[in-house]
Amino acid sequence: MLLLSFPILSSGNHLSSLGSFSFQKRLVEVSCSGHNLQGNGEQAKSSFKFEENTKRRLLLVLFLGSGIFPALPSCGKTKKQNPYDERRLLEQNKRIQKENGVPDEFPNFVREGFTVRVVASDDYVKRDSGLIFRDFEVGKGDCPKAGQQVTFHYIGYNESGRRIDSTYLQGSPAKVRLGNKALIPGFEEGIQDMKPGGKRRLIVPPELGPPVGPSTFFSSKQFEVFDVELLSIQDCTRRTIGFYSDVVCD
Repeated sequence: MLLLSFPILSSGNHLSSLGSFSFQKRLVEVSCSGHNLQGNGEQAKSSFKFEENTKRRLLLVLFLGSGIFPALPSCGKTKKQNPYDERRLLEQNKRIQKENGVPDEFPNFVREGFTVRVVASDDYVKRDSGLIFRDFEVGKGDCPKAGQQVTFHYIGYNESGRRIDSTYLQGSPAKVRLGNKALIPGFEEGIQDMKPGGKRRLIVPPELGPPVGPSTFFSSKQFEVFDVELLSIQDCTRRTIGFYSDVVCD
């Protein structure tokens, strides 16, 4: 139903002597003289369509000129976790670790960007700090305390199972006093409740690992795995001779 505001005469009559009129506000001029009512109706429909098209053009010019654009519906896709991709990344990590000759029961790592998931057996224990460990041998005796020296062997691995350090290959164990930040936080937390003779595997998350950056040996934040064998614990005392002072552990 058309609701245009121009006069339509009764049947058999013609329009007024003015012959034509204009819609200045709508920028449309419609001539109505010399036509019957049916012709006027068809012309009105045509004029209405032209008027609507003109309105759309004016709105488009207004939007472009003012920098305002109407909101359009969005149909973008969201990325979902694909179980097949995760399985592929897991198999890839297993293959690389096998090529690097990792020991038995070694954990796997599924890395996608900055997100890493650790895949390990139920024999591993996770602490609130994020440290994950597993005891292969518990050992006997007392656990070391802050200020005491621990003597131990270790082998360090990265997420790919590549060996990054080993005291066994160096030919001598490491000796470190606990409590003076000589070890990375995750390593010290993992060794401080071991007993002499114990063997433990530590999975150290990045937040408990070494600092990274151009001034350090490590260039990126990764999980690290350490196989640790605690050999012995020594008490330490400070010795002062004249102006010379040192710490002796025996």
